Amino acid sequence: MHEINFYGEKLTAYKSACHNHSIASDGKYKPEEIIALYLKKDFDVFAFTDHRTTNPVSTFDGRGMTLISGIEMHPHGPRGIPWHFLVLGVPEDFPYPSEDDAQAAVDAAKATGAAVFCAHPYWCGLTSDEVATIKNLDGIEVFNSSCRPIGRAYNMQTWDELSDKGLVYPALAVDDTHGENHLYKGLTYIVAKDKSPASIIDALKHGRFYATQGPIITRLTLENGIFEAEFSPCTEVIGLTNPSRGYCMEMEDKFGYGSGTREVTSVQIPLRKTETPLWFRLQLRDAEGHYAWSAPIVYQNP
Repeated sequence: MHEINFYGEKLTAYKSACHNHSIASDGKYKPEEIIALYLKKDFDVFAFTDHRTTNPVSTFDGRGMTLISGIEMHPHGPRGIPWHFLVLGVPEDFPYPSEDDAQAAVDAAKATGAAVFCAHPYWCGLTSDEVATIKNLDGIEVFNSSCRPIGRAYNMQTWDELSDKGLVYPALAVDDTHGENHLYKGLTYIVAKDKSPASIIDALKHGRFYATQGPIITRLTLENGIFEAEFSPCTEVIGLTNPSRGYCMEMEDKFGYGSGTREVTSVQIPLRKTETPLWFRLQLRDAEGHYAWSAPIVYQNP
């Protein structure tokens, strides 16, 4: 965990693993084994999200780590592709819904107070138009470690296309842990007043988190049309917004920009004047090639 100035509120960002599988579905590890693995890396929050089934999370010993009851649902999708919906905060006795109606499955999960995310749409082969047909999602995944072997770990384009359609979702970075090759490569810092399950799920449902592979963000503010951020040293700092309107503050010289050696730890961006609302998100990359992504915000700067 670390402290963060999150748009004027001084809160705690809890290191969280939001998508994981155990032997209850197709994972390698028993619950006690996977809990121990994430405790070794000082995680504050861990979610059990096995395929089509919940876990008796209340009977597990988190040893100080908050355990979240979750599930991954797979209703039928377009073009014969099954959906992968990551559900966080679902009751342990949640009855798995019919797979015949994707929207009904999402609605059933949401009715319990859970947060629902579209998992790894690029890996699935889903387009942003198809994701946009699902209503009441709480976000998507921007990075999924288990999808790396076939080159479909990242979902930035799908994410931004959804924002361009007016669906300005936050995004998680996850391990989607099944075995050791997936561990500790995608994590989410959830910004909350405490790490109780209720507080964590509330933060997820309201986009109070950022996704990362390593870089740490300690400040995000927007006041009087000026966006500011502070973070661990990064060599690439980009502000993304609606098409062809982004901001490049620093970039490695192999792309033809910047010094290639300069690391920055803060940025101040006067957002351009606009008569209509635009979306904006920060994207960082450190010297080792690890990314971090802020949740997008909607702003209007007349």
